[in-house]
Amino acid sequence: MYLVYADEQGNVYDHPELYGLARSGDMIVEILEEELIPLPEGATLVGLPNTRAAGMNPETGEMLPLPEGSQAVGALLPQGFTRLCLPGYVKTDKSYKLPLFGYSAVVWKDGGFYVGAELTDDPEKWNPLNCDTKGVKAGVSELLAKYPENRLYEHLSNCALEYECLTSSNSFLGRWEGAVPVSHSCNAGCFGCISDQPEDSGFVSPQTRMDFRPRVDELVQVMLEHLKTPESIVSFGQGCEGEPSTQAKIIIEAMREVRATTNMGYININTNAGLNDHIRGIVDAGLDLMRVSTISALDDHYNAYYKPRGYTLANVEKSLKYAVSQGVYTSINYLVFPGVTDREEEVEAMVEFVRRTGLRLIQMRNLNIDPESYLGLIPPAKGEILGMKTMLDIFREELPEVVIGSYTHIPPANMARIKSGSVHI
Repeated sequence: MYLVYADEQGNVYDHPELYGLARSGDMIVEILEEELIPLPEGATLVGLPNTRAAGMNPETGEMLPLPEGSQAVGALLPQGFTRLCLPGYVKTDKSYKLPLFGYSAVVWKDGGFYVGAELTDDPEKWNPLNCDTKGVKAGVSELLAKYPENRLYEHLSNCALEYECLTSSNSFLGRWEGAVPVSHSCNAGCFGCISDQPEDSGFVSPQTRMDFRPRVDELVQVMLEHLKTPESIVSFGQGCEGEPSTQAKIIIEAMREVRATTNMGYININTNAGLNDHIRGIVDAGLDLMRVSTISALDDHYNAYYKPRGYTLANVEKSLKYAVSQGVYTSINYLVFPGVTDREEEVEAMVEFVRRTGLRLIQMRNLNIDPESYLGLIPPAKGEILGMKTMLDIFREELPEVVIGSYTHIPPANMARIKSGSVHI
């Protein structure tokens, strides 16, 4: 398990003697054999600027940072893989904030790259290599020509072509889960927001947020174009927007118009679920799936990261319970971070939260953040650090009816929502 590092030009090397190390929170730790899998297809190796890789002398156990001029290397994993540990590094500039990506530990072993990760879902649909870029470009040309006045398609074309967003790309390929962003505003101030950062945050948003409020007819056109197969999903709430439920009025109108035309596919919302009345209205309009973003089931941790405006974690729980009571298939978009999510108190709180709300799916999503900034923001650990692999095992044992995955699933046939005499299958 040899150390992987890069030079200042970005060339990647494996060290001939030192073993690779990892981080769990702010601790540098050894990587365990059972935590390693071959580098997945679609993963990307990246250098960590202003860092030095940390390796271990296998004979003495001594930790040794590499000389200046080298930098640590991390892997960015495709969806379907949950990170178990961070790269082992020390910063050469303590004030520097790493770009907002989810860095995973990588080593050289048996003639290939290995990462500290676990497969938690089928990666096939979300493998970037399975996205037909020529097909996306053709779909963009076709739909922009068909709907020249639709600003939403213009916005999505930039997301698909410039940012290579797979959900937006699906909107032009007519497959699986497609994007329907609706909101330029938000009722939270998420520390790691990828589309809106204060000028003094020190972070650079990797995406730009939509700057207009779409019309109902624009939403309807996008939704009807996509809802043409039984497994198609349209999703409000994307990385390029704020909180979709702040635009509940146009969402509800669009949903009703679409469902008056077709019963095909599923309507999903990715939301913080803090606005109870808005969520209730969207659910009552015929919502099929709801994914709620959370980083913790503990108030102090949740509040530190999300900085909620006018709502609390109790409101989130209330929205989830109502959606479940109305037959909506619910999940959480669980932002996970080694050394934090696997704290004893975090695991216990999340197990109880899932039980109370009746969640059916936990989507494990690697938190894109600068580790030092995040750890300096949230409360310190109170209990033991269990390890990400142990955490996953506990979830599977304590919550046997809950699916552990990495992205939105359609519900099993026996959980299809019945609404006004119609069944979505």
